[in-house]
Amino acid sequence: MHIGVDVGGTNTDAVLMSGRDVQSFEKRATSDDISGGIREAIGALLTKSQCRPESIRSVMIGTTQFTNAFVQAQTLNRVATIRIGFPAARGIPPLAGWPKALSDAVDGGRHVVRGGFEFTGQPIAALDETAVAECAKGIRASGVTHIAISGVFSQLNASHEERAAEIVRDCMPEADITLSSEVGRIGLLERENAAIMNASLKTLAAHVADAFAQALHALGIDAPFFISQNDGTLMSVAHMHRYPVRTFAAGPTNSLRGAALLAGLSNALVADIGGTTTDIGVLMDGFPRQSSMHVDIGGVRTNFRMPDILSLGLGGGSRVRDIGDPASLAIGPDSVGNRLHRDALVFGGSILTASDIAVAAGNADFGDRSRVDGLPAAAVADAAALITGMIENGIDRMKTSKTAVPLILVGGGAVLVAGDIRGVNEVHRPEGAEVANAVGAAIGQVSGEIDRIYNMESGVRDAMLCEARELAVQQAVAAGAREASVEIVEVEEFPLQYLPGGATRVVCRAVGNLGAFEEASHG
Repeated sequence: MHIGVDVGGTNTDAVLMSGRDVQSFEKRATSDDISGGIREAIGALLTKSQCRPESIRSVMIGTTQFTNAFVQAQTLNRVATIRIGFPAARGIPPLAGWPKALSDAVDGGRHVVRGGFEFTGQPIAALDETAVAECAKGIRASGVTHIAISGVFSQLNASHEERAAEIVRDCMPEADITLSSEVGRIGLLERENAAIMNASLKTLAAHVADAFAQALHALGIDAPFFISQNDGTLMSVAHMHRYPVRTFAAGPTNSLRGAALLAGLSNALVADIGGTTTDIGVLMDGFPRQSSMHVDIGGVRTNFRMPDILSLGLGGGSRVRDIGDPASLAIGPDSVGNRLHRDALVFGGSILTASDIAVAAGNADFGDRSRVDGLPAAAVADAAALITGMIENGIDRMKTSKTAVPLILVGGGAVLVAGDIRGVNEVHRPEGAEVANAVGAAIGQVSGEIDRIYNMESGVRDAMLCEARELAVQQAVAAGAREASVEIVEVEEFPLQYLPGGATRVVCRAVGNLGAFEEASHG
């Protein structure tokens, strides 16, 4: 038996699974202290299923704690940034373009030193080791201990970043260092931003890991636990300590992965309708389609691995305005959120929400239906049609062809949509859809990814792709995957016309089963 948990902003969901079969699930409100909500959800799950804690072999957890903390600029470390790329990369300083609140919370000093590489991996200039040492002395004097180091094209050759880290540690052994080559992709500023974000979350990562461990210990569960990351795969707790930024999109990713399992589909659109937002994504061979564009997190451009997700301001708690006036009728984007059971009409409140429309239209049966009986039928029909239309528009934006595809509806707000939906050939509402995110966490695997530029001009394409595959497999194994189970699930080539020599960006991803999970499952 193993447990999947999703700690969202509104609810904490827990699901008990045997292999890939759902045995039972529970949903509880997320508590202010992370540990309490997890204890309540898993505790209720064990009681309901009459499952003994000692029979649990592993726990997989997805969380939005890091996203929320960063976007709200709370509990972040101050971070000193060392950029290797002077003089070419001095035009735009580190933290340029960040929202002021985030920059003020994170900025622990900015430094630019000579060094960096061309896209071919050849050095632009030798690393200025003396300058790096001087930076380290200044950072130590300032009291900042978290450092982000970035270099021009360091994802192709990380030697300057690695040497700079050695110099910094010689000067300040207490330094906690994030290298941009370990967390970001091509693009200096976006990769540097990802490194700074990661460094700013290191202390919170330790706190969250302790909270997870305390919750499981209090429940008598002595099993390893793992954390969901952005691409739907898992990482160890030690890995989360080093790379908390990789959890940013775990919520919607887990929903897509869970939807695939519950509906038995590997290629489909998925709409996860929650209390505040609807996340629409695309399943490709059972995994979320990854974004090839820069991603904006809290106003900061970055480029680490993220699923291609469209978020709409539509959920069960979305406010409904001007009901009865088709010209000005509006739904969301604001929501009553976790106050739904207090503020919505059907729960005795005074605010008309999308959930009230679903009950009034006969699409859902919860709360006190008599409290919405007075709504005009035509007005309710208009509001219900608007909800469906918002979903249909979102689907059109995510599709890449006119061909109709299957749609899987999951999330607690899936009851908002009824009837046919344009642009899809069938709609699936699988059993357990309300906890698809926790199911997705429970079935996570381990991945490795390579994102590099290769010179394909001299007829070495096959050799370059082979190298990319091998490196991706090595990364997956290093992250904890059992080597025999690793397979390549994605290889993409992007010719770069603006660079000479047949330069081609290659993105290759490998996925395998978590070795520790398999050992635990058979233990």
